[in-house]
Amino acid sequence: MKFLNATLLALLLSATAARAETEITYQFWGSPQEVDAWNAVARSFEADHPGIKVNVEASDWDSYWEKLKVKMAGGTPPDVFAMDAPLYKDWQSRGVLLNLTPYLDKAPGILDGVYPITLEAYKTADGYYGLPRDFQTIVLYYNKDMFDAAKLAYPDDSWTWDDLRKTSAKLTLDKNSDGKTDQWGFWAEAYDMEPLWGALVWSFGGAVLDPDAGKTLISSPEATAAFQFLSDMWLTDKLLPTSLQLQQYGSDGFFAGIAAMGLSGHWVVPDYAPQAFKWDIAPLPKGPAGRATSVNSAGFVIAKDSKHPDEAWEFVKFAIGEKGQSELAKVGLAIPVRQSVAESPAYLDQATKIDHSLFVKALAYAHMKPVFKGYDEWSSAVGDALTMIWTEEMTVADGLAEAVANGDAALARNK
Repeated sequence: MKFLNATLLALLLSATAARAETEITYQFWGSPQEVDAWNAVARSFEADHPGIKVNVEASDWDSYWEKLKVKMAGGTPPDVFAMDAPLYKDWQSRGVLLNLTPYLDKAPGILDGVYPITLEAYKTADGYYGLPRDFQTIVLYYNKDMFDAAKLAYPDDSWTWDDLRKTSAKLTLDKNSDGKTDQWGFWAEAYDMEPLWGALVWSFGGAVLDPDAGKTLISSPEATAAFQFLSDMWLTDKLLPTSLQLQQYGSDGFFAGIAAMGLSGHWVVPDYAPQAFKWDIAPLPKGPAGRATSVNSAGFVIAKDSKHPDEAWEFVKFAIGEKGQSELAKVGLAIPVRQSVAESPAYLDQATKIDHSLFVKALAYAHMKPVFKGYDEWSSAVGDALTMIWTEEMTVADGLAEAVANGDAALARNK
C-alpha cells in the first residue's frame, strides 16, 4: 500500500504522541482537599504544557517522609516534592536536591512579588535549592458563642498577653457544677515552637536560638519571663487543659469546643469551618516587646536525580505563578506566597467569612521559623524538656536549663 489507512495512521500518530509524553511526579503530604487542589493545578499546567503529564501523590505527614527516604535510597525519587522549610537544610546538605539557580537565572523577575521572608528560608551560599510554595502565620482564634454567653468583648488588636490571661480566667468554667473544669479559657499546642511559645518568647523580647553559634537561647531573662507567664496561666491559674484532660476530647481543644481561645495557622480553617459554634480570629496579643508571630512555609524542591529536571522546573515555575497560586488559594489551607494572589479575591474571598488578610498582615511582625541542619532533632530535644515543665516534673528554671543543654547538644551533633 502506497498510503496508510487513515485510521491506522491516526493510531500510529497517537501512539507516537503517547510515547513522546513526559511524565513527572509531584509528591507531598496533605489532606484530601489538598489532593483535589493539586490535581486541579496539575491539570491546568498540563493544558498549558502539552506533552507533560503530572502524577500527583499524597501521604499523611509521617508516612510521607518515610516513603521519600525509601524512594531516595532506591534511586527512584519523585521529580518534585514538598519540603517543610525547617527541614530543608537537612535535605539540601545530603546533596539530593537540584540547584535551581541556573533556572532562575534564565527566568529573570520570576521571584518578583514573592514575599521576601518566605524566600529567605531557601537561600544558601550557592543559590536556591528550593522555593516557597505557600506560608503560614499564627493568629488567635476565639469562640464567639462563649464570649457572648459571658458578655465579654471580643479580642482585638489592642490586646496584650495580660488581657488574654484575664479574659481566659473569666472563661474557665465548671459548667456542670460538678467540681470539674469543662470549659477552659485558652488552649494551644506547646511542644513545637511554632503555634505558641516562639511568638511568646519574641514578644517578651527574647530569642530562640543562634544555630551558627550552636546556642539555644530560651533561658535568657526575657525568654524565662515568657515561659513563667505561660506556666502561671497553665499550672497556677489552670486556664488551659492539661494533656490528660485534653485526651478525652482529642488533640485540639479549640476544635473540640472546650477552649474559648486557641492559637493556630490557616491550615485549620477548613476543619473549623463546619463547627456548630461561631468563631472568628484576631491578631496575636502584644507582649512587653511588642507583637510577634511565626512564619513558616512549605516549599518545592526538585530531586537532583530527576530524569526530567527541565519539565519538573516548568511545573514548579507554573505553581508559583499567578495561575498555580490562584488555584492553590481555593482550598483555603494556606496563604499564597505571591503577593498579587494573597492580596486578591482569589485568596481573600473564601467561603469561610473571616478576615483572611490578618494572616498576610501578620508578616509585618513575623519572625521566620528557624531553618537549619538538624532542626527536627533540636526541636524534639527542646520540646521533650519543656514538656517536663507542663507536667510539673520540673520547675520553669530547671526545665529551661534542661532544654538549653539538650538543644545545644543537638546543635553540636549537626554542625
